[in-house]
Amino acid sequence: MMTVIRRRRKPVSEINVVPYIDVMLVLLIIFMVTAPLITQGVSVDLPKANAEPMDPDTKPPIVASVDRDGRYYLSSYEDPNAALSAQDLAVRVAAELQIDPARQIVVKGDGAVSYNQVIQLMVLLQKAGVPTVGLMTDGSGEQG
Repeated sequence: MMTVIRRRRKPVSEINVVPYIDVMLVLLIIFMVTAPLITQGVSVDLPKANAEPMDPDTKPPIVASVDRDGRYYLSSYEDPNAALSAQDLAVRVAAELQIDPARQIVVKGDGAVSYNQVIQLMVLLQKAGVPTVGLMTDGSGEQG
């Protein structure tokens, strides 16, 4: 009679990592697709409703303006009342920031200007290298 010897199987103590790799790759693809969408947009430091006025001892900010017809103006230009093209405005602001990188930039828009025109001016300033933009308001308005 033949005896059958049964060997005891040892439990396998290895972790199957294939499902974890699959999940990791799916997450990687999701992050790669969504990352460019997140970085689009204008970075703006919005003023608070109870904002204090600027310190009068500091150098006055550069004021970039857009009127109701969509024309751009720059306070530091030789003639502040002369309209500038978008490219000229960007070049002049970039030159001012080369001289004084800490100089503040403020956007002043006519009340009748569309939101899109103000955003386009802010995008133009961002492309010129402006790190933060302030928004100028009339102090005589009521706070809500």
